[in-house]
This record gives sequence, structure tokens and C-alpha cells, in this order.
Amino acid sequence: MPDPSPAALMAERRRLINLAYRLLGSLSEAEDVVQETYVRWYAMSRERQEAVESVGGWLTTVATRICLNLLGSARARREQYVGHWIPEPLPEPTERLDGPSGATTGDPADRVTLDESVNMAFLVVLEAMTPAERVAFVLHDVFRYPFAEVAGIVGRSPAACRQLASSARRRLRDARPSSGPVPADRAAGIVRDFKRAWEAKDIGALIGLLDPAVTAVGDGGGRVTALPYPVEGGEQVARFLVGIATRVPGLTLVERTVNGRPGLLARHAGATVAVYAFDVADGRVTHIWGVLNPEKLRQWTT
Repeated sequence: MPDPSPAALMAERRRLINLAYRLLGSLSEAEDVVQETYVRWYAMSRERQEAVESVGGWLTTVATRICLNLLGSARARREQYVGHWIPEPLPEPTERLDGPSGATTGDPADRVTLDESVNMAFLVVLEAMTPAERVAFVLHDVFRYPFAEVAGIVGRSPAACRQLASSARRRLRDARPSSGPVPADRAAGIVRDFKRAWEAKDIGALIGLLDPAVTAVGDGGGRVTALPYPVEGGEQVARFLVGIATRVPGLTLVERTVNGRPGLLARHAGATVAVYAFDVADGRVTHIWGVLNPEKLRQWTT
């Protein structure tokens, strides 16, 4: 018989937050899903709770099904979203500052483990998947659930889930550069050079650091100004960045880890105004994601 004590239930919280964030690309939505999962548990009678064979399995199944329902409606919501929707960026737990003192706060169980399955490039590809593909892939390939268990959670056959995960892997392979991922230390050096060139408003240096086919997108959510369309091409992106630095005097850039990879934090007049995530291949920046929507910056607010 499982132990349905509060301690046993809360021991599952971090894993559920990690799962829901990868499925939804939003920490706030992931927290809501986990809260709803616990509400449903406590809404059951004691007899029904004691009949559950695995508390962790029950919580995972319920949380995943809630996420699956949300993913179905998320597409419609994001079609109405003002501008480009980018997953919510996350800092390293040690860089999550919640007050002027700079002290880290919050429940450690709420922290998302920042590995390769949560970097921005990975999350953006997940966004392009169907809800069923995303759930089957994340459960099996990231959290290592066997397809028989995945099938029970999503309500499809093991063979169908295997096919969904295979389709998701193809999407990831097609989106990845043939050269493979750049080591974090090398990527950090490129982002550092990028920061210096941006601060110096050096268009030539920026062009040298940008892939000729680089794409930059911004997410203001209709709350702050951000371009409603991607900027493409090395020279175009370089001139766009220099234009930002020119229009916003006093903008400061700080190196930070964004979703487990080197990134930048932009501050102005003492406030965090943007977080930038990068994808790097063959020694150059290939993608820039700039999140300016204040609702997605709460983990970065100091």
C-alpha cells in the first residue's frame, strides 16, 4: 500500500514541475498544473487514495493529462498572442534572485533541472510538435517511461506512442545542425564576444559572430514593444541590435545562464527588461530569442 502522507506526495513535486514545464514551455502554467494535480488528489476519498497502487504514477498520469488538454487549447491561444510566442526562460537556481539583497528564495522542489532537454532551441522544436508527439517524446525519451506506461497515460496503444516519439525525434534531428551541439564553454565565449560587440555598437564585429542565416525573434506579448516578425540575416540582425543600443542609452548586458546555456540579461534603469537565449553552431550564433514580456521575466526580477 502506498504512503499517501503529505511528505510522500510533496516528494513528487519537483519531478512534476520538471515534466509540466517541458510539456508546456511555461513555468507559471506548470505550477498551475501541479497545483491542480494535488487538488484532485485531495478531492478523492481516503478509500480511493488507498486504492492507488503508485502515488507517483497517479500524480504523473493526472498532471500529464492536464498538460495534454492545455496543449490542445494552447495552439488556439497562441494564434491570438500578440507577436512571437517564446517559451518562458529560466535562470540557474543560484542566479534566481527575488529581492534587493540578492538572496535566492522559493521552494527548491519548484526548480526545474536545466539539462539539454530544456534549452531554448529544444523547447522551440517541442513547440512545433503536435500535443501527442510532445507528450509521448518527453515521457519516453526525456523521463524514460516505457511505452507501455506512456500508452496508459495518454490513452493510445504502445505502438502508436512509439510512432509519435519517432516522429518527434525526426523533427529534432531536422532542426539540429549537422555539426552537433557546441560545448557550453565555447558557446559562452561566443556569447561574451557578442555582448562586447553589441555594447560597442560594432556592426562589423557582430556580423562576424552571426551566422549569415541567423534569425532573431522577440516576445513582448503585446505588453512591451517587440518586433512582430523575425529579423533574418547577419547584417540585418546586427543593424537591428545596434539600433536597440542606440535607442536605449544606459542599457546594460549581463552574462547569465538561460535554460542551461549561455545567455544575456538586459537591464535598464535598474530593471530587468529582457532575457536573451542563443543557439550556436560552427562558432557562430544561429538563433537569438529575446523575451521582453514582463510576465515571463518574473524569475529574473531583482
